[in-house]
Amino acid sequence: MKKLTGLLLICILSLGAILTGCSSNGGKATLSNSNQQEKNEAETKLSAKDVKVGFLYVGPVGDEGYTYAHDQGRLYMEKELGLQSSIIKESVKEDDAEVQNVIESMIDQGANVIVGTSFGFMDGMEKASKEHPDVKFMHCSGYKTAENMSNYFGRMYQARYLSGIVAGIKTKSNTIGYVGAFEIPEVVRGINAFTLGVRSVNPKAVVKVKWTNTWYDPAKEKEAAKALLDEGADVIAQHQDTAGPQQAAEEKGAFSIGYNTNMESKAPKAYMTSAVWNWGPYYVEQIKAIMDGTWKSESYWKGLEAGIVDLAPLTKNAPAGAEEKVKQAKEDIMSGKNKIFVGPLKDNKGAEKVAKDKVMSDEELLKFDWFVEGVQNAGK
Repeated sequence: MKKLTGLLLICILSLGAILTGCSSNGGKATLSNSNQQEKNEAETKLSAKDVKVGFLYVGPVGDEGYTYAHDQGRLYMEKELGLQSSIIKESVKEDDAEVQNVIESMIDQGANVIVGTSFGFMDGMEKASKEHPDVKFMHCSGYKTAENMSNYFGRMYQARYLSGIVAGIKTKSNTIGYVGAFEIPEVVRGINAFTLGVRSVNPKAVVKVKWTNTWYDPAKEKEAAKALLDEGADVIAQHQDTAGPQQAAEEKGAFSIGYNTNMESKAPKAYMTSAVWNWGPYYVEQIKAIMDGTWKSESYWKGLEAGIVDLAPLTKNAPAGAEEKVKQAKEDIMSGKNKIFVGPLKDNKGAEKVAKDKVMSDEELLKFDWFVEGVQNAGK
């Protein structure tokens, strides 16, 4: 009897060991680590119908410039990923309260991704991101991030440098006009790169700047260009959202460098090329990562090598020899041979700002608050 009892006890203990070996938590069966990971990943993945993106635009889509370029990127994203129609809001003021109100409205309409396309949206988006931790935020041209908020931009200064080469060869008066929106690092950096491009082929040329203090105002942009033309400029460049400066150049019989998009149709007799944006691939990359459950907050700042910025094809208005010089300069920038902001660099008052052979850091570029030699800041 004791022997039988012992055998029964051994069987019971063995069965318990088997059950314990394949279960835990009070005997409840669990998945292996790898199976659990696969289950978690499957749960975080989203289909196209689960994603709705809200875009805040600083101007109207019909500006044919900055906002138009972003909207083309949005449409490309929808097509590539099979997304349903996004939510867009045009001409949003760079005001925290308005930005937050627009975001709240978009979230109420089902948006779970918010894209803000202007620097002045930054603080409003940051506040909204804290209130909606389950929503992903992407802010263009700013510098703030959070666990659920990225910032993104492109190294447009590289394309600016290339366009400066075209302008520097083209000018006869050695005065090039530049219509600028706001005197902030983004715009200052672009003016400086453009000027360095100009003076790489024409050391005698100067770049005269007038400010509009607006991103989008076709009339004001055009008037600023006219003033520069009256002061002797025979080529007009811009950091503005519309083709107003291009049209002013054409009316005066001068030439122009566009921005954001190919603006040839707006001023075919003046336009030579544009420094252009290509936002579509970035938006596809980011939304696909959200759908796959692999998205992480980051500060994105890539350039010609990623295709997010480029120089539009040169037209027949461009000067002879420009094509070859632009091609070589582009190759040098992409290979790292030409880092553009390399010393010695002086400011426009003659003081040395960057020592010989020193390369300006990204931190310094993002805080640019001085003009390189050759820039004449003409004010408003």
